[in-house]
Amino acid sequence: MSHRFRPATELIHGGTTRTPHGETAEALFLTSGYVYDNAEQAEATFTGAIQHYQYSRFGNPTVAMLEARLAAIEGAEACRATATGMAAVHAALLSQLKSGDRVVASRALFGSCHWIVSTLLPRYGISSEFVDGGDLEQWRAALAKPAALVLLETPSNPMLEMVDLRAVAELAHAAGAIVVVDNVFATPLLQQPLTLGADVVVYSCTKHIDGQGRVLGGAVLGGRKWVEEVLQPFIRNTGPSLSPFNAWLLLKGLETLRLRVDAACRAAAELADVLAAHPAVRRVWYPTRADHPQHALAMAQMSAGGTMVTFEVAGGKAAAFRAMNRFRLIAVSNNLGDTKSLATHPATTTHMRIGAEERARLGITDGVIRLSVGLEDVADLREDLARALG
Repeated sequence: MSHRFRPATELIHGGTTRTPHGETAEALFLTSGYVYDNAEQAEATFTGAIQHYQYSRFGNPTVAMLEARLAAIEGAEACRATATGMAAVHAALLSQLKSGDRVVASRALFGSCHWIVSTLLPRYGISSEFVDGGDLEQWRAALAKPAALVLLETPSNPMLEMVDLRAVAELAHAAGAIVVVDNVFATPLLQQPLTLGADVVVYSCTKHIDGQGRVLGGAVLGGRKWVEEVLQPFIRNTGPSLSPFNAWLLLKGLETLRLRVDAACRAAAELADVLAAHPAVRRVWYPTRADHPQHALAMAQMSAGGTMVTFEVAGGKAAAFRAMNRFRLIAVSNNLGDTKSLATHPATTTHMRIGAEERARLGITDGVIRLSVGLEDVADLREDLARALG
């Protein structure tokens, strides 16, 4: 199906292919391998002379439908799905980089992404430099010398920091780098980095795309030439393959993504205002609130504020834990983008291993709570927060 429909339609129909049986729902191909009509067809498949499925580590019809649908809604030329979001980040970076290369990254990264840049890449002779993502002067200084890759999140996890994608992409390209954006908080519906100058977009499909706490998955999207010539050989030979069953569930998740994200965004915006008015809350971060430090940039880059609200309670860790332990509806979990509202304490979970000094630089105090807003009645969520905060 060509990319000629609006996003809400592509979420339901994009990439669909049918077997001769004419099934309505996408077919689930739970198969590890494929047979050939004859030895000649097998040879031609392996030489690339013809297109034929070989092995589900290389490609699978259900996974291919997911990849085509994700590419359609992202506006990307090509997509490759992976087993997890971190497999997507790892593949996007390691397929591109080699010893002697240099990476510039936003300091505000998810803990595992931070570990890859700070710890794993240097083991392979790849140097890395962190900058404060919201500070264009730091980007300008870091990219005044050659670089191979730029990695960033916007909005960031968990402090919802915004990065000026157009400006950073221009600086990165002048330095010879490709720009890889983790767009998981915004989803492809609220922000499309490729239209703002990014080269590659990565997702944890576990989050909003599945969004129902069922399966893991990831995706890497970009230009066809880069995907086929740089990314595909890496994925093919290292094997971070997505299960066809998980791909099928992710396809089903995409069908309701617009409804879920829109509803959660409305609730998140309301709860951000409620929290900001509560005397036990020191500060709230939500991109479309006027008091967000980069409100104007958020309004320019995103069509809505997203499903995440971050807030700081007075009293540090003890007060944060006390509030979270009082929740009756909101669950304590480090996952996000779910139909169920989830809260976590980043300093002791997702960002524990980056260390106290780095957390301080990012503003992740012991009183910070990250709230992933779900689809419950917003009045019940308001009551739960009021009860928990006393």
